[in-house]
Amino acid sequence: MGENFQELNKLPELKLDAKQAQGFLSFFKTLPRDPRSVRLFDRRDYYTAHGENATFIAKTYYHTTTALRQLGNGSDAISSVSVSRSMFETITQDLLLERTDHTLELYEGSGSNWRLVKSGSPGNLGSFEEILFANNEMQDSPVIVALSTNFRENECTVGMGYIDLTKRVLGLAEFLDDSHFTNVESALISLGCKECLLPMDNAKSSECKPLHDALSRCGVMLTERKKTEFKGRDLVQDLGRLVKGSIEPVRDLVSGFEFANGALGSLLSYAELLSDESNYGSYSIREYSLNSCMRLDSAAMRALNVMESKTDANKNFSLFGLMNRTCTAGMGKRLLHMWLKQPLLDVNEINSRLDLVQTFVEDAGLRQDLRQHLKRISDMERLVRYLEKRRANLQQIVKLYQSSIRLPYIKSALERYEGQFSSLIKQRYLDPLEELTDDSHLNRFISLVEAAVDLDQLENGEYMISPSYDPKLRQLKDEQESLEQQIHRLHQQTANELDLAADKALKLDKGTQFGHVFRITKKEEPKIRKKLNTHFIVLETRKDGVKFTNTKLKKLGDQYQKILEEYKNCQKVLVARVVQTAATFCEVFESLAVLLSELDVLLSFADLAASSPTPYTRPGITPSDVGDIVLEGSRHPCVEAQDWVNFIPNDCRLVRGKSWFQIITGPNMGGKSTFIRQVGVNILMAQVGSFVPCDKASISVRDCIFARVGAGDCQLRGVSTFMQEMLETASILKGATDKSLIIIDELGRGTSTYDGFGLAWAICEHLVEVIKAPTLFATHFHELTALAHENANHEASSEKLVGVVNYHVSAHIDSSSRKLTMLYKVEPGACDQSFGIHVAEFANFPETVIALAREKAAELEDFSPIDVISNDAKEEVGCKRKREYDLDDMSSGAARAHQFLKDFSELPLDKMDFKEAFEKLSELKSDFAKDAVNSLWLQQFM
Repeated sequence: MGENFQELNKLPELKLDAKQAQGFLSFFKTLPRDPRSVRLFDRRDYYTAHGENATFIAKTYYHTTTALRQLGNGSDAISSVSVSRSMFETITQDLLLERTDHTLELYEGSGSNWRLVKSGSPGNLGSFEEILFANNEMQDSPVIVALSTNFRENECTVGMGYIDLTKRVLGLAEFLDDSHFTNVESALISLGCKECLLPMDNAKSSECKPLHDALSRCGVMLTERKKTEFKGRDLVQDLGRLVKGSIEPVRDLVSGFEFANGALGSLLSYAELLSDESNYGSYSIREYSLNSCMRLDSAAMRALNVMESKTDANKNFSLFGLMNRTCTAGMGKRLLHMWLKQPLLDVNEINSRLDLVQTFVEDAGLRQDLRQHLKRISDMERLVRYLEKRRANLQQIVKLYQSSIRLPYIKSALERYEGQFSSLIKQRYLDPLEELTDDSHLNRFISLVEAAVDLDQLENGEYMISPSYDPKLRQLKDEQESLEQQIHRLHQQTANELDLAADKALKLDKGTQFGHVFRITKKEEPKIRKKLNTHFIVLETRKDGVKFTNTKLKKLGDQYQKILEEYKNCQKVLVARVVQTAATFCEVFESLAVLLSELDVLLSFADLAASSPTPYTRPGITPSDVGDIVLEGSRHPCVEAQDWVNFIPNDCRLVRGKSWFQIITGPNMGGKSTFIRQVGVNILMAQVGSFVPCDKASISVRDCIFARVGAGDCQLRGVSTFMQEMLETASILKGATDKSLIIIDELGRGTSTYDGFGLAWAICEHLVEVIKAPTLFATHFHELTALAHENANHEASSEKLVGVVNYHVSAHIDSSSRKLTMLYKVEPGACDQSFGIHVAEFANFPETVIALAREKAAELEDFSPIDVISNDAKEEVGCKRKREYDLDDMSSGAARAHQFLKDFSELPLDKMDFKEAFEKLSELKSDFAKDAVNSLWLQQFM
């Protein structure tokens, strides 16, 4: 806030005379209205914004409207705000990297003649990259996606195209999706999408409202484009120019899609790739498959705290913040971002990464050596981008050179390793490095730079072509040095003639106004005034002294200036030639960037695993259709990393047919949520290729993690807590398979107790009987623990289910003081009581409130116990229930409740008005009430 006040105090003055103001106003009024676009006008020393943009900037960045000025008079006047260069950078970074609701345009000109010179959006940073990343690392490479949705009967086919402008990758995909667009959501998360193009008619249709919600959940900006842009007619021809290599594979790939081609075509037009010839032949194209990596939706990303958030108290609050120990300038960070959004499914590839992490964990010397060298590696991906666009300068070429000369050290460090995985190190790093650094690749680039660049001048911060690189440059340099010597001799000669000490009394200055001149102090001037007036030409008399020259110095100075200009022009030509030659090494640097960023991330994993107070362990990995999920002594990596936490580890055993579905009960603040999240986080870390915070771990690969954790209102979108809960649960019921992992916390708490319990029971039954995925279901409904009892009966009657068991987080109540102590241990069996009042006591509720709560709870507790079979010991434990029910009645009632839930979830509520929806719900409720007449279990819901 203080910085903004400082900015306000030094706001540049809006310096426009009446004629300039009138000219600008006439131009400004011709601009089309675009509520999303923030337009800034470059006025050389500062920038301005006008109209609605000025108000937005004043309120958002200066936090006051006192920054606003009026431009023009009367009814023509518009609000304006001036913006300094530093504030311009702040606004650019915020709009393009943080927010997802605005685009940015920059205009240059004067009077009524202005032209658009730069435009950017969150997905297409465009020409603002140099401003955005001049002093900052590029954290993530933005991706733009275009979608074409086609509804037929009850299904929707989605055609998708995407562009990663940083990595120069084009992609196509086509897939079926459900009414919640769960596949689109996981694709947006996986690709790290920042902006999505939709055809205008699609964007406005009611069928696409859930798609808008998915974009909003993922923090993706929606950009509407004309439907005519979504045409794939000339796509093969356009891609033939952009994509490296032969056109035949491109034609074959494109011919396999019906709708994705139009989506990709719209992106080529939007990003204007064909208008920049430096893009030609530099892109690669691929088919994106939904099944290429673990799928994560926005709810899972939030629940597992995968990415950092502005509200994080410290970097260890998020998995990314904890795992990011990368050393390279930006490259490793971006790859880690991508890996966390794209965990692997291939057991061999996961184990290959784990082998490398194990290498670096076990050999601390090798790890530290490599990390020291990687710290000196620049962001090759970004530097190559400048090279490809021919926008690079000598400084960027030198950075690539300085990175290149570190590679022999990295190679020799890897060569010294002779451990268990030396053949993998050779195949993965040493062989490619050998090839990339040989005399026909990187060594040629190193030779070019050493020959062409004057490396001695780098200490002075100057990036110059070496005079020895070109005969003409050498000749000009010799002439320049000869003139410098002549000027120096003349300086000495003049000092002798005037009887003044050279450099002390008589100084030789070089400036832009007069070129080479002599200067003496005003104190010395009277001594030589006579000679000064007769033999020299006085140019200027100021406080710092008198500047003068003579015909000899003037002639030599002019010659020197002429040679200097020629030298600079020759340097420019040679720099362009060196950049052009260096650009032929782009592919080498791209391959090196991939290699070094991967090495950086794996070293980061190893550093985390080895430096954690309780070391991490290597997980055993099995394919998704075999093996169990067993985590012994597992911990939550982010929670245990907090300074104030003494973490209590827990075991998790998800065993097929025995404990594949776990119901976890226990008091609030007892650790249920942390426990179920840490299981998800451990599995995600393992599939990324990292060691995990466990004593021992064995993991059956999961294709997807679904998480419904914590109820959050979305009232800005008109969605209540309960509706949000139901929408998230519906996406689990529609998207999960037996190869997924499901984590559900406190389902059904957004509505009345009986409704919530009924829904929770029906959802549990559906997960157990239909989806059969390993599930951790944390709940306050102790009645749900009867599911394990029912499941045991099914097993006895030879109807094999997934295996439902009860666990609880333990707490201790002192019998004399009635004080509650959380033990944070997960133990077998159901929790036999609720601790709500004890937790209220824990939170220092007034004693009178606690006493009344106990009294009311005692009145309501007319529960009678039924026997519940616990997991392992098969002990009988008292479980509180409102009434006793016949097990058959409970089973048939639950099936009917499940049917009611299914019918409700299939209602197209987004296409119905309120009256229709109300009538349909009344009809469903009426049918449900009729069926409840003969079922005691169902009557509790009525």
